[in-house]
Amino acid sequence: MTSLSVEMLAADAAEPITSAGNAQLGIAVLAGIAVIVLLITKLKMHAFLALTIGSLALGSFAGAAPGDTILSFTAGLGSTVSGVGVLIALGAILGKLLADSGGADQVVDTILAKASGRAMPWAMVLIASIIGLPLFFEVGIVLMIPVVLLVAKRGNYSLMRIGIPALAGLSVMHGLIPPHPGPLVAIDALDANLGVTLALGVLVAIPTVIIAGPVFSRYAARWVDINPPENMIPQRPSEDLERRPSFGATLATILLPVVLMLLNALVEIVVDNPENGLQKVTMVIGSPLIALLAAVLVGMFTLGRAAGFTKDRIAGTVEKSLAPIAGILLIVGAGGGFKQTLIDAGVGQMILDFSENWSIPALLLGWLIAVAIRLATGSATVATISAAGLVAPLAADMSTSHAALLVLAVGAGSLFFSHVNDAGFWLVKEYFGMNVGQTIKTWSVMETIISVVAMAFILLLSLLL
Repeated sequence: MTSLSVEMLAADAAEPITSAGNAQLGIAVLAGIAVIVLLITKLKMHAFLALTIGSLALGSFAGAAPGDTILSFTAGLGSTVSGVGVLIALGAILGKLLADSGGADQVVDTILAKASGRAMPWAMVLIASIIGLPLFFEVGIVLMIPVVLLVAKRGNYSLMRIGIPALAGLSVMHGLIPPHPGPLVAIDALDANLGVTLALGVLVAIPTVIIAGPVFSRYAARWVDINPPENMIPQRPSEDLERRPSFGATLATILLPVVLMLLNALVEIVVDNPENGLQKVTMVIGSPLIALLAAVLVGMFTLGRAAGFTKDRIAGTVEKSLAPIAGILLIVGAGGGFKQTLIDAGVGQMILDFSENWSIPALLLGWLIAVAIRLATGSATVATISAAGLVAPLAADMSTSHAALLVLAVGAGSLFFSHVNDAGFWLVKEYFGMNVGQTIKTWSVMETIISVVAMAFILLLSLLL
């Protein structure tokens, strides 16, 4: 197929693939989501396959030709992976360098050395928030669990008093702050400004993590009083290393992409002139690709070489970091395909009509849709991708700040009440040695607090901006 043919097909995919009415489209959406939910929850099918099949089911129920549905799905998958996939890969490389070099342990040990007594829960939430910036949630848990268990045991602290703040820090970063996959996909789907989303995300994250972490942990410790399980304390990555990167160098490397992206957003707001020389420079260095690439290249020296890694070992670390994210990339790509199928089927206009007729604020609608999909599928990433696709048309006429807030609203909804269909639920349960009831009273309630509190602050910001 020639490149011209591909371009023509892609252009055709932007046109509606069906002329179905709102009633039929509504049924098609519910049926498509139901297929995804059933495949994930009942048949335990991988989310990539479930999203692919659900997209085809959606097109069929909407009355679209199979060829048109396939074209929409593949176009959405390709555009999403091309826009987000490289960023996820760079984030994975930075996270692996941080973990293997002992940089993460250096941050943990330095902060813990300065904290004691009542300050310990606050230290834990600070550590988790810093570590959680470049790391995926599951990787962050694996890194933080040994610290949580050791601190609770040696300091004779309640496990929940120490563990909940750490989990809150990781979860808030995962749901609200790019370059995590969920927020990145939502930013791409809603065409939001990454720098502004990052800045507003930090504003929302700070009070949210305080309330869901150190504050809630007081009550969680009363509800569930358990001892750290001895058999769940794994070896820390840096125990076999002769030396580790310094605290300052590690922190600077972690924050480098954040600073560059925020700088770009700040200059864009203050200068607001694309022809300005300074704005041209910050647009390049503050773009997500360059900001993360810079952090990775810097990290090879400040983290890898500082830990005594040879060139071959650094290359091996980079290679090992990419294999585990294959599944994430496929899920994100299939989610983008599902989103494009929704849009091309005309669901976007249906959502617009629904929002206008029922006078539901766009931010609240995005949050509610994400909550519903999160409860049904258990996946925060699937909830974010699907909800962002559904409410994407609502962002078309929004200001830059409100489009960013819609991204955060979807992200907040995707964290609501983790329960038995969420892999994270079982991960926390096993690591902390809790039963299902105890996990619901602590982890599930904490996730709900994060979702609700974050949404409250998002709505408050929407009134001020």
